[in-house]
Amino acid sequence: MSIFNRVISPVLALVALPILLIGAWWIYTLNSTSFFVPEPVGLVETFISTWITGERLTADVLPSLRRLGMGLALAIVLGILLGLLIGLNRTVRALTEPVFEFFRALPPPVLIPVLMLLIGVGNTMQVAVIVSGCIWPILLNTIEGVRGIDPVQSETSRSYGISGFSRVRYQILPAAAPPIMAGVRQSLSIALILMVISEMFATSSGLGFTIVQFQRSFAIPEMWSGIAVLGIIGVTLSFIFQFVERRVLRWYHGLKEVENAA
Repeated sequence: MSIFNRVISPVLALVALPILLIGAWWIYTLNSTSFFVPEPVGLVETFISTWITGERLTADVLPSLRRLGMGLALAIVLGILLGLLIGLNRTVRALTEPVFEFFRALPPPVLIPVLMLLIGVGNTMQVAVIVSGCIWPILLNTIEGVRGIDPVQSETSRSYGISGFSRVRYQILPAAAPPIMAGVRQSLSIALILMVISEMFATSSGLGFTIVQFQRSFAIPEMWSGIAVLGIIGVTLSFIFQFVERRVLRWYHGLKEVENAA
C-alpha cells in the first residue's frame, strides 16, 4: 500500500470539509457588516486571548471537564454493572423494562429542577444531571448485549466449568462489548450537551455559564469562541473513544475484516 493511501488520503479526508467550511465562512465575512458573525482571524485572536492566555482555562474549562469526566465515568460503571445484573436475570429484566422505558423517555434537562431540590446546587447536582442522561444508552445496550449472547457459547462455558465472576469476565463482557461500546459512544454527545445545560442553572463557573454570560453581555466573538471550545472538546472525545474502542474491540474488528474479505 502506497504512502498516499496509508497517510495522506486519511489526513485529506479528515481536514477537507473543515477547510471548505472555514473558506466559505471567510468569503461570507469579507464584505459582511454583521455584528453577530465574526471573521475567522478575529475569532482566532479572541479564542487565544480568552481561553489560552486568559484565566478561563482554569476557571471554566477545567471544572467543566472534571464534571464531564466524573459524570461519564459514573454512568459507564453504573450502566455496565446494572446492565449485567438485569441482563442475566430474566425475571428482573421483565420487571424493570417498563420502568426503564418510562425514565428513558424523560428528557434529562427536565430533571434539573428536581435534582436541584433533592441534591442542591453545586458540582454534585451537575454530575448527577450528566449521569441521569448518559446512563440509559449504556444500561440498555448492556442489557441487549447480554441477552444477545450466543447460547452455544454459554453452554460451552458451562461445560468447561466457567462460572461466577470468571464467566462474566471471560465470556459475557467480551461478547457484550460491541453493544456496550456503542452505548458509550452515544453517551459522549449526551454528556457534553448535559454538561453545558447543567452549568446554565444556578452556577458561577463552567463553559455553559460563561457562554450564556457572553451572550447576555453581547460579547459575540467571545461567545463564538466558547462554542468553538465545546466543538474541540467533542472532537477530542471522539478521537479518544475511537482509540480506546480499537483497543478494546480489536478482536471484533479483526473478525469483521475476515468476514468482509471472505
